[in-house]
Amino acid sequence: MKQKISDFFSNFMSGRYGADDLSKFMLAVCLILLVINIFTSQPLVYLLALVLLVWSYFRMFSRNYMQRSAENEKYLNLTQGIRDRFSKAGRKAKETKDYHIYKCPSCGQKIRVPRGKGKICITCPKCRNEFQKKS
Repeated sequence: MKQKISDFFSNFMSGRYGADDLSKFMLAVCLILLVINIFTSQPLVYLLALVLLVWSYFRMFSRNYMQRSAENEKYLNLTQGIRDRFSKAGRKAKETKDYHIYKCPSCGQKIRVPRGKGKICITCPKCRNEFQKKS
């Protein structure tokens, strides 16, 4: 029985656009609005959440690849700066777990040094100045 259900779903979705970044964003906003609606009981908030839910499912089940792809591309272009900032912050947070970042005292160049190596002599790649720091 499970095999038939999965076959039905895969057959149903074949030729359809499916979920993309814009649809996922709209579903997340819909979920946030529904949680807000629990506390405020505003019909406008509920209606907006319902419209977003219907529109995102319409996009996912659509067979018009070109138009849905163009919509997603516009969304990605509009949010590129924000996504880059979050990505950079995530990389930086992950990096601080394994590395220290020091600035060269003479030129200000940032230098990444692995943690846990004790007191080490660091040579700046830009100005060749040597200084000691604890990693």
